[in-house]
Amino acid sequence: MSFPKPEYSRSKVNWAGEIISSAKPEHDDLLLALKILNNWRAAHNYPVNTFNVTLRERVKKIDPKAIVAQRLKRAPAIIEKLQRFSKMRLSRMQDIGGLRAITASSENVEKLVGLYNTAGFLEHDLVRLDDYVKSPKDDGYRSVHLVYKYKSKKVLEYDGLQIELQIRSKLQHAWATAVETMSTVLGKNIKARRGDKEWNSFFAVSSSAFAYLERRPLVPGYDTLSREQTFIEVRKASEEIKALERMRDYSKAIEWIDRQEKKWSYHLIVLRSTERKIAVTSYARDDFKQATSDYADAEVRAGQGEPIEPVLVSVGPLKTLKKAYPNFFLDINDFMRIIEQIIAQSKR
Repeated sequence: MSFPKPEYSRSKVNWAGEIISSAKPEHDDLLLALKILNNWRAAHNYPVNTFNVTLRERVKKIDPKAIVAQRLKRAPAIIEKLQRFSKMRLSRMQDIGGLRAITASSENVEKLVGLYNTAGFLEHDLVRLDDYVKSPKDDGYRSVHLVYKYKSKKVLEYDGLQIELQIRSKLQHAWATAVETMSTVLGKNIKARRGDKEWNSFFAVSSSAFAYLERRPLVPGYDTLSREQTFIEVRKASEEIKALERMRDYSKAIEWIDRQEKKWSYHLIVLRSTERKIAVTSYARDDFKQATSDYADAEVRAGQGEPIEPVLVSVGPLKTLKKAYPNFFLDINDFMRIIEQIIAQSKR
């Protein structure tokens, strides 16, 4: 398989980042900047695949049923991040190429992270480790992030590209999926604290309740509450915004237009949330260049106003696609089921 290689200098990549994140880019510059962005993003697929092989080997030792997925960051998310962090440079963005491991429990998360810490990771450099399970964010986000800088003595073109590995439990994944899904349907980035404060509070206290279920550190701002008090606060926050009722409405079954005939390696998901439709176009391993080209075209259409949200992912067997990325199917049933159980316990 032939992988795209970086075709531009890092200074040119940073120039492209400045152009596409500016408020009024010149048309000619924008076209070139988008071309550079797409090449830079596509080049991350080689190191991501390298990390994927090792991740699957290691997680299998701990949780054979764990889900492993990889993706290239969506252009709108890249642009939004550049705009949100003025000092951010495109060439140094750590999560353009990302992998995710979803394990059965928080204990398995700790074991997998421990394997990386004790066994090392080939010749690649660990840039940072953020443990948001031991130290949850105040918005409720809980997961472990490991950022590596790719190094190779044989394939020098990809040296220095950064890859982010996220390790989550099923509970942590259910919560994060619900946040992303509601950000989509409400049209507000709850993850960046840009949603209504009532929704922000609901997700934060819900995460603290999930932390109680996993016997892990609580979310700041709710860490003085007992388990019983936390569950009651979840019920109150849910009732205030009619969270469950609204989520049930948003997560009704949507039409899945699935174009596939054989085993595929990559899947281009195009969500039309306003129409409750999703199209999945799949590609063979050797068709990655075509997949990234179609991905870029879909993002151009989205940028021109078409109400779609595209993302290119790789999850191995197609049957794991929805499990790894349920937010693109507006599927938050796991989250709702747990919240219902918490609310039921709060009434006892």
